[in-house]
Amino acid sequence: MFQIFLRLLTLAVTAFFVSAYKGEAAPASPKAPLYFPAVGSSFWETMTPQSLGWNTAALPELISFLNKNNTRAFLLLKDGKIVVEHYNGSVARGRPFQVNSRWYWASAGKTVTAFMVGKAQEDGYLSITDPTSRYLGNGWTSLAPAQEHQITIRHQLTMTTGLNDLVPNRNCTTPACLTYRAAPDTRWAYYNAPYTLLSQVVEKATKQEFQTYFQTQLRDKIGMDGQWRHLQDNYVYISTPRSMARFGLLMLNNGKWGDTPILKDAAFLNAMVRTSQPLNPSYGYLWWLNGKASFLLPTSQRSFSGSIVPNAPTDMYAALGKNGQFLNVVPSQGLVLVRMGEAPSEEEVPVVFLNEIWKRVNAVVKR
Repeated sequence: MFQIFLRLLTLAVTAFFVSAYKGEAAPASPKAPLYFPAVGSSFWETMTPQSLGWNTAALPELISFLNKNNTRAFLLLKDGKIVVEHYNGSVARGRPFQVNSRWYWASAGKTVTAFMVGKAQEDGYLSITDPTSRYLGNGWTSLAPAQEHQITIRHQLTMTTGLNDLVPNRNCTTPACLTYRAAPDTRWAYYNAPYTLLSQVVEKATKQEFQTYFQTQLRDKIGMDGQWRHLQDNYVYISTPRSMARFGLLMLNNGKWGDTPILKDAAFLNAMVRTSQPLNPSYGYLWWLNGKASFLLPTSQRSFSGSIVPNAPTDMYAALGKNGQFLNVVPSQGLVLVRMGEAPSEEEVPVVFLNEIWKRVNAVVKR
């Protein structure tokens, strides 16, 4: 743990000198027209790095670094087209990991849940300012009724419920596990259990299974594959890497698949990828934000100065999951980055590893 702390401290010091707080402007739109692979087709148009004037001599170092750190899939899109697509290692029974292989998103899937909450609000099923108890009923926590009623859906989206994350099992969602720590909006803590209950909130609000609502309102409309699965106390999404890339492309295009709106609520889309509260400027609605003045990380209340991923573009926003499940979107450059694989380090959300990936991506991508 001490070594991880030193690495994070080094990251923070570096970030202080290479980035600065950029305020609260909405992310820039991509500069070039975007390409969208057809729904129901496996064909995805590609571009060569050479055609973009990228430094192909730096590609072997990027691929080598990814392979050495247990990467199973890596994709880099430019304006919707695949420029780099690399698979490595194996899946079950030693089969090679390939384009149609599936992998878990871990906490990167939180961003999909945030999107679906926004969709449920747009469809009139809920408001994120509603108390969570309106949908889960009284007694979904161990709090006194007045305390419990103060927790809203927005608090679940922003990790500011005030529920005590210093419990033996931070994934447990039973009332006995959900205890009082602080008033909502007064403490930011990365806590899985309150987040996990958002899928039940959507189910109660829409009166249909979360998986069904997700499939009809998002997955099938943009050609994703995969499904949600209960893994012990967690609710985890599993799909091919290209499906993660499709979701990133949807976000890059501000909630539209081509000209077809999937989520029309521009205010919610902007709020997802902007600072949602003053406690952790680098956190939106379950999305991590780059280029801010400071950041907090899971399991710690220590605030680090500067960008969370200093080597990445300042307007990058990210879905980050355990063991290095990454989806990064860079609106100013029309880039979408996907990494899936096994643990590269002991960090719960390995941002140091992501920063090292971007160091090598920068050597490839000429900006």
